[in-house]
Amino acid sequence: MTTFRSASGEGHTEIVLTSGNPYGSRTLVVERDEDASVAYLCSPGGAVHGAVWLANHRAAPSGVDQARVAAGLPPLMPAAGTRHPAGRPLLGRLSTLWFEEGDGVALYEDDDLLAVIPGWADMSRGMPGYARDAVGESPFAWALSEALEGLEPRIANAGSYWRWRDGEGSWRSFQQFVMGHLDRVLGPAGRYWDASGERLPTVGITERPPVPGRDFTVLSTVGMSCQRMPTVEQWLDRPGAYARIELAVTTHDDPREAALLLVWLAQYPWHSVTWLGHGHTAKWYHEPATFPLGSQYSGVLMLADPPGMPGMSGFTFGGEAVRWLWLTPVTSETLEEQRH
Repeated sequence: MTTFRSASGEGHTEIVLTSGNPYGSRTLVVERDEDASVAYLCSPGGAVHGAVWLANHRAAPSGVDQARVAAGLPPLMPAAGTRHPAGRPLLGRLSTLWFEEGDGVALYEDDDLLAVIPGWADMSRGMPGYARDAVGESPFAWALSEALEGLEPRIANAGSYWRWRDGEGSWRSFQQFVMGHLDRVLGPAGRYWDASGERLPTVGITERPPVPGRDFTVLSTVGMSCQRMPTVEQWLDRPGAYARIELAVTTHDDPREAALLLVWLAQYPWHSVTWLGHGHTAKWYHEPATFPLGSQYSGVLMLADPPGMPGMSGFTFGGEAVRWLWLTPVTSETLEEQRH
């Protein structure tokens, strides 16, 4: 499979745009030389997760220029794959719009949609991004015009979401909605802790002390469901039913210890570009002796609506139901069984 990668360190290309997503987990890098422009979707470590040719700036060759590919230069799209086989001028002002999940991005030239690299782009599987100037499908780009029916709603939702999220009072109003729901299903709130520090997404932890009929404390995240989790649509047919979650855990002991589990996982989907769902497990990141609920455990199992837990349904955001996943401590043996 033909691939292409950055070679800016060799002095052959110029970086004309670098744009990170709000969660710090992906960066879009646009490079060009005098002949072509290309965009890469990269992780913080530099691995390329998606890439798309953007434009030729000289006449297109009849076939793939393997020498450029081997040199790591922005690829020249063959004549049959571009709307401008004679080439086009260098790109104008570039800007980005990140998907709500942070795993995909739309790239604009001035106010015109130039390209989209969605979360499911994967060069190793021959799935590059979509480009305005591309024709048909090639290893370098797929035609944006043929994918707009599916992409336009995602892009419109992303624009609406970030306008709302950047608005004054948006987080406070969301927080109040979640807390009100938890008041109804769990009873009055106790303490509240921040679980996000200086990084997005903003997430807090609310403590719900025992009430008549429930002799244990419930701790819940507040804020995970404010943004959809990445990659869900790559695994499930109805991603809207599973893309928004909060986490909960119960304890009879010091709630501050159990809260460490929520601090650990509250931002995990967006920083690791993955999702959490019913039946998923997570191995504790540190030594077993430090596991908050006892050194005999090595991680957690996540369950939706387990027996004996309060019913949490009834809260929606963005027109989608929010699911609470309950964390159950498990041993290393159980974690290994779940892997298989």
